[in-house]
Amino acid sequence: MTTVTTSSTLVRFKETINGRAYVIDVSAVGRDRWRAQIACLPGGRAALMPFYGTTPDAAAQSLSGWLARVSRAK
Repeated sequence: MTTVTTSSTLVRFKETINGRAYVIDVSAVGRDRWRAQIACLPGGRAALMPFYGTTPDAAAQSLSGWLARVSRAK
């Protein structure tokens, strides 16, 4: 997982999972509470299915793990 952009309230990760590129945005929603979701890129569609963690990395790993499980070849 590659961290792309960091600010005090937003961390963006780029990751390739099962051959597909994803951009994950993680934002602070409270003290020790971070929400990860697939980034809404210009011209693209976005669905809000947030995953939470106590750190940006933990939240992104939760979403990344879920994406890896559901995108496996069948």
